Amino acid sequence: MAMDFLFGSRSSKTFKPKKNIPEGTHQYDLMKHAAATLGSGNLRNAVALPDGEDLNEWVAVNTVDFFNQINMLYGTITEFCTEESCGIMSAGPKYEYHWADGLTVKKPIKCSAPKYIDYLMTWVQDQLDDETLFPSKIGVPFPKNFLSSAKTILKRLFRVYAHIYHQHFSEVVTLGEEAHLNTSFKHFIFFVQEFNLIERRELAPLQELIDKLTAKDERQI
Repeated sequence: MAMDFLFGSRSSKTFKPKKNIPEGTHQYDLMKHAAATLGSGNLRNAVALPDGEDLNEWVAVNTVDFFNQINMLYGTITEFCTEESCGIMSAGPKYEYHWADGLTVKKPIKCSAPKYIDYLMTWVQDQLDDETLFPSKIGVPFPKNFLSSAKTILKRLFRVYAHIYHQHFSEVVTLGEEAHLNTSFKHFIFFVQEFNLIERRELAPLQELIDKLTAKDERQI
């Protein structure tokens, strides 16, 4: 399958729902709350911090959820996103991304979209698996740099949406995934806007779409 080709030895790990939040934990309750409010159809309400809840925990639960959503959405179009068709990681003609993680790859490298997204998703998964950064046990505090780390993760996950919209939207439509992609992206944008998690300049490749999606929502309120 295309998923296996993309992620190679990591595929079986990467394409499972990430870090299933254990039942009985507070984060599990938060995840259920998020799912219930999403079902109401009002995305502005769905992203708001629930009364009395910790911002770090709310951001953590939603970041895991967005990672899972983007994993699944990208997984549907991997056969179209190849070294040949997407030799560079781009979001339209004006935006090209080079990979660096600051640790193993310090100097940004130019690479194909599938390679870039493989690096990106593997890197995000490693962050989410790090119990010192994303603690899942009750009573273990989030580190002081948590929100800063979450912002970097979300900024990079946005780039996968941007690549899908700019380079693969026709395939998404052919597959009948358009409504799913739009709802997922709208949820993501409302969330990062609510807590100022991504700078406006980073959102530039999809700013027109963002304005359209958010204006439509505001007319309905």
